[in-house]
Amino acid sequence: MELTIHNMNKQLAIQILNWKYAPPYDFYNSDSEYEKEALEELLDDSYYALVTTENELFGFFCTGKSAQVPAGHSIGAYKEDLVDMGLGMNPIFVGQKRGAQFCSYIIYRIEEQYENMAIRLTVATFNQRAIHLYEKLGFKKENEFQTERAKFITMVKKKEA
Repeated sequence: MELTIHNMNKQLAIQILNWKYAPPYDFYNSDSEYEKEALEELLDDSYYALVTTENELFGFFCTGKSAQVPAGHSIGAYKEDLVDMGLGMNPIFVGQKRGAQFCSYIIYRIEEQYENMAIRLTVATFNQRAIHLYEKLGFKKENEFQTERAKFITMVKKKEA
């Protein structure tokens, strides 16, 4: 599978907002009540789409503040100056053992842009499948915090010397 990065546009963003995940991953489904805000965020220039050679939207990633969960600031989860990474995979591809390739591609692209910086991501603790993958890719658990909706952890991948 070959992926290419595209700047996020309205058409791609609307596709992402319409993705529906099966439980318990339905936590990641877009809430129609906040659709306007979600669309604006996807179009804020911090999000990128990953598209297959067959022109299918495979996933997306973002960097910076968009990749942070606001509640983490209250416990200092984001005080270190690291590159924050967020990502999402199209639910039609989830569970097909493509996550490592997907994440590795994103990590490689971020490392190209942010040389010598560690990468941090935030993940809901119930998402053990993702946590296991991130650990295999070299991320280590750092902070833990709770929101009204879920418990989260931050994980960091230090730059290899």
